[in-house]
Amino acid sequence: MSTALQATERTEFRNSTLTKIRKEGNIPAVVYGNKVSSTSVYVNGADFLKKIREVGRNGVFPLDLNGKQVNVILTEYQADPVKNEILHADLLAVDMSKEITADVRVNLVGEAAGVKDGGVMQLALHEVSITATPANIPSAIDVDVSHLQVGETITVGELSAGKEFQINHEAEQTIVSILPPKVEVEIDTGEEQEEGIPKNEEGRETEASEEKSE
Repeated sequence: MSTALQATERTEFRNSTLTKIRKEGNIPAVVYGNKVSSTSVYVNGADFLKKIREVGRNGVFPLDLNGKQVNVILTEYQADPVKNEILHADLLAVDMSKEITADVRVNLVGEAAGVKDGGVMQLALHEVSITATPANIPSAIDVDVSHLQVGETITVGELSAGKEFQINHEAEQTIVSILPPKVEVEIDTGEEQEEGIPKNEEGRETEASEEKSE
């Protein structure tokens, strides 16, 4: 197990305090879960990002909370889309022997044969909910689409076989499919109309145009 990330408990909850914490390079967070009462803390931002890169988005890492080491997993976070900074994080304390539920990103691998033939790939599930022990939660689920032809799909049932986790979706639910190429249809009325002169259903000039010609 890697070095524990240090967490400092927060006792002030004013906006000015949160602003000060962030300006100092820290991230406000909440720790909750297995044998841990919900506790407001902050962690060093640089150390936190380094830890997430080390273990992965759904990876487990040790957290030092008031001198006690607990295993946690990042469940939710809030980010500033402009500054690309994490504003707040939720850390779930876990029991490594007990299953938990997590959302995992779907990662498409390869170039589908059907796309090469002009088909359009449609990803129906960008992430899936799974149940597993913390150590068996992947950072992403790879789905090989290289064999997919136009009109073919990959379902949840095909993806679950032989994995150390359970996917919490119906087996027949589609993950990705290849749709037929879009065909543009041109409608030819077979009639040519003189430019600038509107006509009625019988092909005669309308009254407005007749009056104008008079």
